[in-house]
Amino acid sequence: MSKRLRVGVLTGGGDAPGLNAVIRAVTKSLILRHDAEVIGIEDGFLGLIEKRIRPLAYGDVSGILTLGGTILGTHNKANPFSYFNRGGADVSAEVIKYTRSLGMDAIVAIGGDGTMSIAAKLQERGLNVVGVPKTIDNDIVGTSRTFGFDTAVSIVTEALDRLHTTAQSHQRVMIVETMGRYAGWIALHAGVAGGADVILIPEFEYDLEEVVKVCKDRESFGRSFTIIVVAEGARVRGGGMTVDRQVTDSPDPIRLGGVGRVLQLGLEQSIKSEVRTTILGHVQRGGTPTAYDRNLASVFGSYAAKLVEDGAFGQMVALDEGRITTVPLESVANKTRRVPTDSPVLQAALAVGTSFGNPNLTFTLDNAALMA
Repeated sequence: MSKRLRVGVLTGGGDAPGLNAVIRAVTKSLILRHDAEVIGIEDGFLGLIEKRIRPLAYGDVSGILTLGGTILGTHNKANPFSYFNRGGADVSAEVIKYTRSLGMDAIVAIGGDGTMSIAAKLQERGLNVVGVPKTIDNDIVGTSRTFGFDTAVSIVTEALDRLHTTAQSHQRVMIVETMGRYAGWIALHAGVAGGADVILIPEFEYDLEEVVKVCKDRESFGRSFTIIVVAEGARVRGGGMTVDRQVTDSPDPIRLGGVGRVLQLGLEQSIKSEVRTTILGHVQRGGTPTAYDRNLASVFGSYAAKLVEDGAFGQMVALDEGRITTVPLESVANKTRRVPTDSPVLQAALAVGTSFGNPNLTFTLDNAALMA
């Protein structure tokens, strides 16, 4: 008799809407197609370090499609190659030994760039790993979309819709600070969808004078309010990112935040209108996933299961111009996908007069450009 397929599933890094949909798709696909044993690894790679696992039966993943968060838990500090609880020690050999002792044929690792980087290293050391890209930031190299992003954009867009009415009522400048780390995808897409007058993103330094000019022009033309969307990693020309704090035991110790307040202080010295800042924070990553994210997560999960079946390890599932494909894990590790100048969404914003606080950005949309 052939050995029964045994597959581990983990969710690493920050949470995002759609994680449970992937867990569901991976588990049900493997059970229905191969009568596989699926093992849930708790709290990301920390579950492998601390030996915390549990079986996932078909019924365990029924009814979780619409749930936000992850039933397995997650952790954004548990790097086996630099374990925070042991002073940054490399415990990867222990993790590999434990995983092999469980008889796992493969691990499906669902997460962002940090998770994919760890997965690539484990693959190099002999573990069979398949990656599924997750982040609300949409900044993973090799895929044009990650699940969780659409939900985050929808949440920010709804907030902008609500702030429009209060901004107009009080003739105020409203600043909305979004997540996104070192990439501006959330701010860009939500800013365009929400009709923002100014969008500031990390990819292009902004001049405070340009933002002031937009606000003053709107005041002089009788438009009594201005909506500004600023990504947490946005930088004023010649300056750095606004760091809220540093977490020394984290793989990415920098915690961005507060750029909206900094921008508010700068504007208040130069314009008549009152300025208010709303920092949306973690509300962007919570709650039930949108229909798009549920579908994308389900497709990613079922495709990851197929990669395990085929023995196609060391790969990450990806979306490329509407096609589901794969890219090598090592090509994703330690890289960030940022907004390019030829992004059709960015170019559409420029075409309708949205300011990015940078006079060097001009409308150059190519008719052949594809949505990203």
